[in-house]
Amino acid sequence: MKGIERSMQIYHSMIPVQAPKGSAVALGYFDGVHCGHRMVLGSAVRYAAENGLTAAAFTFELPGNQTLKGGRILSLAQKHRRIESLGVEQYLEPPFEAFRDLPPEVFVQKVLVDCFAAKAVFCGDNFTFGARAAGNVEMLHALCEPLAQYGAQAVSSTRIRAALEEGRLDDANAMLGAPYAIDWTVTHGKGVGSSRLGTPTVNQNYPPDALQPCTGVYLTRIWLEDRWWPAATGIGRRPTVDEDANAAVTCETYVPDFSGDLYGQAPVLEFHRYLCPIRKFRTLEELSDLIRRAAAQSKEYFAAQTVK
Repeated sequence: MKGIERSMQIYHSMIPVQAPKGSAVALGYFDGVHCGHRMVLGSAVRYAAENGLTAAAFTFELPGNQTLKGGRILSLAQKHRRIESLGVEQYLEPPFEAFRDLPPEVFVQKVLVDCFAAKAVFCGDNFTFGARAAGNVEMLHALCEPLAQYGAQAVSSTRIRAALEEGRLDDANAMLGAPYAIDWTVTHGKGVGSSRLGTPTVNQNYPPDALQPCTGVYLTRIWLEDRWWPAATGIGRRPTVDEDANAAVTCETYVPDFSGDLYGQAPVLEFHRYLCPIRKFRTLEELSDLIRRAAAQSKEYFAAQTVK
C-alpha cells in the first residue's frame, strides 16, 4: 500500500494562502531545515492539527544566489521537500524585496493577518523581522496579541456572553474557536417527555452562577458511551406544559437514538445551531412534532458535517 502523498502549496508572492479556518505559521529562513528549524516547523504543524488550522510556513528568497550566511546548505527543491515532509501545507516564499521595507507593525498585518489569517505564530529565539530587522520576538509577541479578532473587533468574553444571550450562536462559536458546550450533571425532570410526549429528555439545568444562553431550540450533539449522538435541546420555561410565568428555566435534550440511565453523569453537550425560539403550542402533539423534527434536522445536520 502506498503512503499518503503530501502536497505543499508553494507561493512566490505576497498573496493569501488557503487557510479557511486560519493558520498556525512558522517564520524563518530555514536554510538547512536543521533540528532547530524542525522544532519550529513541527510545533506549528502540531498546533494546526490539534486546533483545526492550516499548517503554514513563511520564508523568503534572496536576490540572485545570495544566502544569509555563506553558501546555501540545501537546494530550493531539497528545502521544499524537507519542509513538506514535516507536514506544512501552505508555504509562502516571496522575494525579500517584497517585504524588507515594511515596519514591524505593517509586517504583522500584511503577512500574518492578510496572507495567513494566522491564529498562532512560531519562530526561533533569534528571529527578527521588519525594516532594518527592527522587530524581535518580544515585539512579535506584543503585536500578535490583538490577532484574535472577530468582526473587526477584539475577541472578548464580554462579546461571547452577549452573543450567547442574544441567540447568535454562530458568532459565539466563531469567537470561542469551538462549539459552546456545557457539562452540567443530569438531574431528574418531571417526566413529561417520556410519559406524555414520547420524547424522553436528558435534563442538564443551568446552575445559578452559570451564563444562560438565549432561550430556544438548538441543534446539539451529546457525548455518550464514547461517541457523539445528534440531539435537539430546548432551553426555556416550557409554556406548553407549565403555565407558571415564574417557572424555572430548564435545559432538556432529546437524543432520538439513545436510551439509558444517565442520572448523576455529566456528559458534554455541544451547541451547534440555533433553530427557533420557544413558544406555546396548542396541543402536546404539536410540541412533540417540533421536538422530533428538530431531532431529525440534527441528524441531517451532523451527517453532512465533518466535525469530529
